Order: sequence, then structure tokens, then C-alpha cells
Amino acid sequence: MKNTRWWLIRHAPVPNPGNVIYGRSDPAADTGDSDALAALAARLPPQAVWVTSHLRRTRQTAAALRLPGSDMALVERALAEQDFGRWEGLSHDDVAELHPEEARRFWRDPATEAPPDGESFKAVMERVAGAVARLTDLYAGRDIVAVIHGGSIRAALALALDLAPRAALRLAVAPLSLSRIDHYSGDVGGGSWSVAALNALGTFPGSGR
Repeated sequence: MKNTRWWLIRHAPVPNPGNVIYGRSDPAADTGDSDALAALAARLPPQAVWVTSHLRRTRQTAAALRLPGSDMALVERALAEQDFGRWEGLSHDDVAELHPEEARRFWRDPATEAPPDGESFKAVMERVAGAVARLTDLYAGRDIVAVIHGGSIRAALALALDLAPRAALRLAVAPLSLSRIDHYSGDVGGGSWSVAALNALGTFPGSGR
């Protein structure tokens, strides 16, 4: 039996004074919290496979965390954040004003409804599950450090916990937090998952830490 460990890290905070939706957009992250980065780096395994999405904020965070001897980071587009389509770059107030019917439909069921020209969270779960399964097979028995996004981490946790999309959206994932899911391969079927850590180290807005 091989144990493959996924170390799931949400990227560093993104300055967002306009409080706009930036799911698949590409703003920069603020990697200036050296204490938080050092505390997180100290928890990570050496000689891991490193993975990011193609978006700048994950690559910046990975660069700030990298341990000596870590593999070159792979870029996996299927682990990117949810695509909010025509709502990218708009505030929630803007969305309500410009797309009132679509916004009402989306917020009635954000798990399965998609923004205009975007994707639903259910679709995010499907693509992330495919990427996690593929990389788990490719790097069986290894540690995989994935510096990705809140939405894609929720999707990976949903895979491990066998959660439906609506339940998975209840999971809160803080910037620079660490979660871990472990896959145990077996002789029969596709193996099994366990959750070893959830949202460790991260700081939520208003927490005072």
C-alpha cells in the first residue's frame, strides 16, 4: 500500500480594495508576511513534488515558500480557481445591478449554477478531482505540495470527504492555510482517502491574528 500525501496551501492574500470577483483573473498576491510564510514552510516536507495553478498568485506564493531541494513546480491549469465569466472584475453590487436575473439564479444554488460564460462549483469539483486522481497515480507514494486556490482546495477536500457540491461550499479556506489529504492505494478499487489537517495556520479576516 502506498500513501500519497497532498499538502494543500491557499495562496497568499490578494489586495482587493474594490472587493471585486477575481476567480480566474490574475492579480498579484501579497507575500510580505514573512513570519506566516516561515511558519508554513516549516511544516512542509522536503523533496516533495510542487504544483501550482497557472495563475500568478499561486506561483508567487510557491516561490516565497520553496524549500531547498524541492522539485521544480509543475503548472496544473485544472487546479485553478473557479471561472466567474462575465463577472470577473466586478463587485457583488455591480453584478446585482448589471446581471440581476443571473445573480438571483446563481445565489439560489451557487453549487450547480454558473455565472454567465463561467463555470459552476460542481464543474470545478469535477476538473479538480480529475487532476488530483491523475497526479496521485503519477506520483504515488510521494508528498505533493499544491499551492492553489480556495475553490480548488474545497474541491479536493470534497473528494476526500465524499461531499456533494452544496456541502463543500460550507468549507472556509483562509489565505496561507494548510490542509492535507492522504490517499492510500489498495489492491482492490481506487484506494481510500483521509483528511489529516484542515485549514491549519491560516488567519481569517477579523480573527485578530
